Amino acid sequence: MEKITLDVAKKLIEGAENEAKQLGVAMVISIVDEGGNLIATHRMDDAWLASIEIAVNKAWTSVALKMPTENLASATVPQAELYGLNTTNNGRLVVFGGGIPLVKAGKVIGAVGVSGSTVPHDIQVAQAAVEVFAGLKSLV
Repeated sequence: MEKITLDVAKKLIEGAENEAKQLGVAMVISIVDEGGNLIATHRMDDAWLASIEIAVNKAWTSVALKMPTENLASATVPQAELYGLNTTNNGRLVVFGGGIPLVKAGKVIGAVGVSGSTVPHDIQVAQAAVEVFAGLKSLV
């Protein structure tokens, strides 16, 4: 199985940062590997300090559950099937958008997590990293 290297993570972060700049927002962008281990986190100038942990945890959640974090939003509101999910795993699960898995040959091999703006902007910036990832011919 191919692995995400630091060089790949830098390319994904660059693509995400360019999108954030287009939106005029300062973001934190994190990339994790298939085990949820941090490869890189990038905090743009003036991005919120609180966004560091949120971005890392969005990426971790995407790997841990093999899905975009936005998929959890409606299932975790009061009275919904997964209400309280965000209190598990020492509160590490993030149940709103901005975390997206990185998939190669049908396998989740990492994820991107973005925080620092509205949820739609976080998703848009994370998606920019995913698009860079999809365009890579190889991970080496």
